[in-house]
Amino acid sequence: MVLRPPVTPQRVEMSRCQLPAPRSPPGCAQGSGSGTAPSQAHALAPCPAVEPQTAAAQRGGGAAPWPRGDGGARKARGSRQRGCRATPAPATGSSAASLPSPAPRWVPQGGARPSSSTPSAASPTCAAGGSCASAGTTACSVWVAASLPAGQRSAPRSTTSRAHGWAFGTGRDGAVRPCPCCSLPAARRLLSQDSPSGQRRAVLARCPLQGHEVLEVWDGGGRSHGVDLTALGKHGRVYTEGPFACLAWSRLETRLLYVAERSQPRPPKPSLWLVPGAAGPAEEEEEGEQFVYREDWGEALSTCSVPVLCVLDIEGSSVSVLEGVPEHVSPGQALWSPDDTGVVFVGWWHEPFRLGLSACSNRRSGIFHLEVASRRCELLSAQPRAACSPRLSPDGRRLLYLEGAVGGPHRQCLQLRMLTWQTRQTVTVLDVVQEPTGAFTGIYATELPPRCWAADSRRALLGTPQRSRTDLLLVDTEAATVTNLTAGSPEGCWELLTIQWDLLVATCSAPHRPPRLVVAELPPLGQELSLHWVTVEDAPTVPGITWKTLMVRPPCGGQSSAPCGTQPFEALLLSPPGPKAPHPLVVCPHGGPHAVFDARWRPSMAALCRLGFAVLLVNYRGSLGFGQASIESLLSRVGEQDVADTQLAVEQALHSEPLDPRRLALLAGSHGAFIALHLLAREPKRYQACALRNPVSNLPALLGTSDIPDWRYVSLGLPYSFERVPGAEDVATMLQRSPIAQAHRVRTPVLLCVGARDRRVSPTQSLELYRVLRARGVPARLLWYPEGGHALAGTETEADVFGNCARWFLQHLRQPRHSP
Repeated sequence: MVLRPPVTPQRVEMSRCQLPAPRSPPGCAQGSGSGTAPSQAHALAPCPAVEPQTAAAQRGGGAAPWPRGDGGARKARGSRQRGCRATPAPATGSSAASLPSPAPRWVPQGGARPSSSTPSAASPTCAAGGSCASAGTTACSVWVAASLPAGQRSAPRSTTSRAHGWAFGTGRDGAVRPCPCCSLPAARRLLSQDSPSGQRRAVLARCPLQGHEVLEVWDGGGRSHGVDLTALGKHGRVYTEGPFACLAWSRLETRLLYVAERSQPRPPKPSLWLVPGAAGPAEEEEEGEQFVYREDWGEALSTCSVPVLCVLDIEGSSVSVLEGVPEHVSPGQALWSPDDTGVVFVGWWHEPFRLGLSACSNRRSGIFHLEVASRRCELLSAQPRAACSPRLSPDGRRLLYLEGAVGGPHRQCLQLRMLTWQTRQTVTVLDVVQEPTGAFTGIYATELPPRCWAADSRRALLGTPQRSRTDLLLVDTEAATVTNLTAGSPEGCWELLTIQWDLLVATCSAPHRPPRLVVAELPPLGQELSLHWVTVEDAPTVPGITWKTLMVRPPCGGQSSAPCGTQPFEALLLSPPGPKAPHPLVVCPHGGPHAVFDARWRPSMAALCRLGFAVLLVNYRGSLGFGQASIESLLSRVGEQDVADTQLAVEQALHSEPLDPRRLALLAGSHGAFIALHLLAREPKRYQACALRNPVSNLPALLGTSDIPDWRYVSLGLPYSFERVPGAEDVATMLQRSPIAQAHRVRTPVLLCVGARDRRVSPTQSLELYRVLRARGVPARLLWYPEGGHALAGTETEADVFGNCARWFLQHLRQPRHSP
């Protein structure tokens, strides 16, 4: 069905929300005039901030130009916009008249094609690039010109109009439709996924005015379907990132699968704001239920509590919440079964209560299969284990996924498992590597690439840390062999974006080179090493910066806790340009502790080098990429082995490189800051400055404030259970390993960068440390970021953190600013 605006002018309006009257509901709420909940037909109406309205449609009798794919004509029943006004095109020199927008109606193919006419003079230009009708309204108008197929276009008739980031145009047949979805600003595209045929794309977008989530389907002719999920009210917000998020097409491309928060009863609005005829909440909370505590999944997942599996029937434009998921698990990472009759998903156990899930691959979980019609659910993976990231082969015969142990280190070396769909037999393709003896060190990725299978349904690709690199590995699932496709390349970090029809698309970077986009064609089986990468988009190296990998071997015997034969760990050294050696050194132990500094591009580290600092990134024992035995070696030794390894790496770098031992600084966050504080206490005169982000300083205090209380026990070698209550000995052991107990020995100036919304390491840790340092006369400065979480993410926050850290080092190391 093609929708056409039966009007003569080719100027359309972007309906923008007016400021509400004092007793009107805020925003652009749409509802039925009868005061009932919005109907499904109304939920399919376009968001007024996204869809254009023609001048004739605004005056009545016109069509709302948004598509519906069922080929039928339908009117929206009893729906009406309130709180929004559509602004018709004003005459020259006149102000815009605001008229209520009529109820939208469907118009079948066959309407009259609009004729061209000379538009009136433009209105004042708004900040977003459109022309606003008047200063008293936020309505924004755009010009629309007819577009022709490629080869028949002329410059005056091929323009596309854009208003507030949303683009619209008229096709050759005169139908007004949005331009391809790539025109949507990234901030409003929450999720997107191409269909199996590659002919369609599903896009989850957010209306910039109402905040509604709209799920759209696009094809070569523009947007073909769109559903306002928020207006339907079948569920809460859609999960767009994190371990639960997904957007999956069925193989027949008739349905879309996604995960959203379960719909919660809403409290009634205060009577002061009730408007006669306004739609009330679909379901009200029972008395006494409004303030019941609802658990979430911790740091970075505070809006995720009870996820549900949701299906959009594209042709029927209906949304349903799937039933049959076991009550004791939270579903996510879902995809369709080979015959489209069922859903495969990951279920995380959440009983008796939820533990933080971010950066924790050790949470109990399984791979489930749910038959949609019968609601029968079966567990496909072994238990009790931690399984995630299911990926179905192109022929639908094999299911690949990652699996690890429950409990223990919060991130581990994982198994690569494969299930044969018809027989339900599971085999281990790649096992856990305890101590690497060859080039392959194990799998440490948190997930498999969304598209990881080759076209032969036998080979799969993935990216994972391999010591201090992240490489692309090709796995032959039948022969259980691994081929490193990027070993020996000058870039130290490779990430697979996608593989389609054996065309690989990836990015690669190094500490001195930003990511560049590369492609390659996967050679036939057995010839993979002949793969040749072609650069699509290049990125120049930063002049003067050099880097190398240092191998550090812990001493055995004597006072060292390392047994003889312990495998070495590594550190990355970035050196600044220019001949001004010896250089001051900034030492960075990573957080986690089970994480890794791979040799990727890090803008902040490159910037420190341009300021004249050398940077040492330490991958102490316990880091990912060096084998499971290395990871487990840190358990019960936190605050000892990691601290000793970091200092050993510093001493080796000072001995072998042109570095100034009198100008050393520490830069770290989370567990890395825990290590840094121990170093300040052990070496009071060694370091001249220290900058920390959300530091761990008081271990027992985290038992009741962190989203991962289990790690406080496991890291010290103590057993954990959900019902465990710390005893006096437990608290004493934790306090003994805490930097706060040695804070009286610190003399180095300390800068603290603290996220007020940190769920992993409570900001009270930094406040306590700050007060102790100030009381003892140690120079200390605390930066408080009200909206910051554990990662202190976000452009403005990251820039402010880096700027303050750089100035802190320049001030206390007395290093003159190095001109780039």
